[in-house]
Amino acid sequence: MAKDKNPNIKTVAENRKARFAYEVMDTLEAGLVLTGTEVKSLREGQANIQESYASVEGGELWLINSYVPEYFAGNRFNHEPRRRRKLLVSKKELARLAQAVDREGMTMVPLKLYFNERGIAKLQMALARGKKLHDKRETEKKRDWAREKARLLKEKG
Repeated sequence: MAKDKNPNIKTVAENRKARFAYEVMDTLEAGLVLTGTEVKSLREGQANIQESYASVEGGELWLINSYVPEYFAGNRFNHEPRRRRKLLVSKKELARLAQAVDREGMTMVPLKLYFNERGIAKLQMALARGKKLHDKRETEKKRDWAREKARLLKEKG
């Protein structure tokens, strides 16, 4: 579980690789349409959004390839773990996202799945552009240098 600034927000899943593999242009918050057993499974802190993405299909926004394991106490009414989940955004936001994906070649990548202070499941998404290999190397160099610099300052001071 990641440490959030607000103690009332409970992070369920985080896509840490997304910020390394993509250049994040814009972030937004979307609600999810979930079944009862999915919510119970999420409250236990089980989910994976590493390889998932969002797509506009038929005038609606969908989260594809996210994994929410079956609820252990769910009987025959349990959910499908890798089903497509509808995301809730305004029409204006949906049109903006669809335009960015179609015209500018961007991707919608989930960053974080969490419960807000009211206990409602939300998904933080990013409108992002994929990084090239040299950009990833540059990011890694900056991160390594920052780590080395912090270590050196700690030894000196």
